[in-house]
Amino acid sequence: MTGFRPGAASLMAVCLAAAPQIHAADAAGAPDKGAAAASEYPRAKATAIIAEARKIVSDHGVEELLEIPVGGTHQWISVRGRDRANPILLMIHGGPASPEMPTSWYFQSGWEDYFTVVQWDQRGAGKSYNSNDPRAIKPTLSLERITQDAAEVLQYLRTRYHKPKIFVLGHSWGSLVGLSLARQHPEWLYAYVGMGQVISARDDEKVGYEETLRRAEETGDAQAVSELKSIAPYPNPDGSVPLDKLNTERKWSVKLGGLSWGRQGLSYYYALTEFSPEYSDGDIAAAGKGSTLSLAPLMKDLMAFDLSNVTEWRCPIILFEGRHDFTTPSAVAARWIEKVHAPAKKLVWFDNSAHMVMVEEPGRMLVHLVEDVRPLSQ
Repeated sequence: MTGFRPGAASLMAVCLAAAPQIHAADAAGAPDKGAAAASEYPRAKATAIIAEARKIVSDHGVEELLEIPVGGTHQWISVRGRDRANPILLMIHGGPASPEMPTSWYFQSGWEDYFTVVQWDQRGAGKSYNSNDPRAIKPTLSLERITQDAAEVLQYLRTRYHKPKIFVLGHSWGSLVGLSLARQHPEWLYAYVGMGQVISARDDEKVGYEETLRRAEETGDAQAVSELKSIAPYPNPDGSVPLDKLNTERKWSVKLGGLSWGRQGLSYYYALTEFSPEYSDGDIAAAGKGSTLSLAPLMKDLMAFDLSNVTEWRCPIILFEGRHDFTTPSAVAARWIEKVHAPAKKLVWFDNSAHMVMVEEPGRMLVHLVEDVRPLSQ
């Protein structure tokens, strides 16, 4: 699952606590056709069809799947685009350790006409999990280290593809990394784009809870209202969020559409991974292992994240926000960008989305990438 609202308990806790429950709930009652489908149409055949259909055939294009050295480890990137002259767009995935490379085949193709798009599996995540000893990776996991990794990936891309600047798109947990990177190295960025942007962990928890309770009351869901009121005050007066309270809040936030609008879970999104040409069966299995590996080491950094008072920026800042996002509440990010001073800034609303804008409104996202983001490279 992609990154969730961080807070005093942690961003990752939502992924680990909620994801199995949501996935199981989505699957409950569904007929088990997996074995029959697999025998009739094996995964390898399906992924080969998708790989062939999305093959980059332009003479000036690029299509590379690379294992590169980053911060003393081996990490994977996918680089795709139909014209090398286009600017590079590095997408920093959510989670932590929830790579978006294996689902990018579904939403990214249109981007590749206008950008050279890079998906990066972070330290301990996805394909990068299997390229290193998890026991050696675990003690190195921190927001600071992953931000340093991002800077190294950025430098690698600048050198390999001869691009002095690139665009960075941070989604959910990736928005912590991306915004930190933009703060440290604005000279390397045409612009920073935040999607499901985290600004303050504590503010996100408070607003997300209020929005979830309001939605429960609006829909007349008595059970949701009762359970949500039972965990008040949320967060606790000292700002902490015990795991049991967190689980209750996330359970209802997801079921009421705060993660993916109009849906009660993400099974449709998880299923896309099964068709990823970039991912082997072992890579798919590694995605879950990476999430488990990352929770404890990153808890402290997630709890402490707060850039609400950082308003001076030296690169353009653009936010893509789902109107119904209770996961990383868009209202918090919207208030913050009003105070921001930057060479350019813009808030783009997606009225039919929650947290998963790239799959909830893929066409509108492409339009805004082309009209609002790409011109900043010219």
